[in-house]
Amino acid sequence: MRILVVCGAGASSTFVAQRLRRAAQERGLAWSTSAGTVQSLPIDVDSADVVLVGPHLADQVTEIRSRTRALGTLVVTLPPDACNGRDGTRTLSLVEAALTAEAAESASDAD
Repeated sequence: MRILVVCGAGASSTFVAQRLRRAAQERGLAWSTSAGTVQSLPIDVDSADVVLVGPHLADQVTEIRSRTRALGTLVVTLPPDACNGRDGTRTLSLVEAALTAEAAESASDAD
């Protein structure tokens, strides 16, 4: 699983990506995480299965989803306090829940 965390300038996304990577490793998940800015999306999104969008960019999520739809990339908006998590487990749970919901939706679409 390749996860890209984006924010406005790349600072908070770096912290979230590092913490998420550590939490995934502790759970034995082979996930890679990287950080970027919303401006880097045209380049970086090709290498991501999931894009986590900083809460301050929530007004851009619809546009980001439209830019990534053809790639099948899951786009998730982080909660306002996402940067406060010290160990990344909350963000890990958020990603796992989004992946589960997406799989369920795909299964119901196939029926």
